[in-house]
Amino acid sequence: MSGMRTKTVSARVSPEFYERVKSEAEKRGVTVSDVVRRALEREFKPWWRFW
Repeated sequence: MSGMRTKTVSARVSPEFYERVKSEAEKRGVTVSDVVRRALEREFKPWWRFW
């Protein structure tokens, strides 16, 4: 669990959720941040542009 990115992500989500995302990312051969970013883009598509 080294690296700033990992720390900030796990600080915002529960460990169980992070582990699930991590295994999903490994299955797809992408990074955790890629999975998180895609999930956020899908969830917040209607209003993300107002941020």
